[in-house]
Amino acid sequence: MKIVVAIAFVLIIGSLGCALFFLMRDKGKSNNTVRSLAVRVGLSITLFVMILVAYKLGYIQPTGLR
Repeated sequence: MKIVVAIAFVLIIGSLGCALFFLMRDKGKSNNTVRSLAVRVGLSITLFVMILVAYKLGYIQPTGLR
């Protein structure tokens, strides 16, 4: 599960980087920035739902503060 979360974070950061690249290159004239940000939001929501489902199914357990 840790690997899946790490991969999701890398994809989210990559999508954010792509949005910055398109924003600087296109100066907001195309929809590439909006599309990249929409992908980032979709990945973030998917990661959140995936963590909730994994918790409910018992794949991950809370450890609390140590």
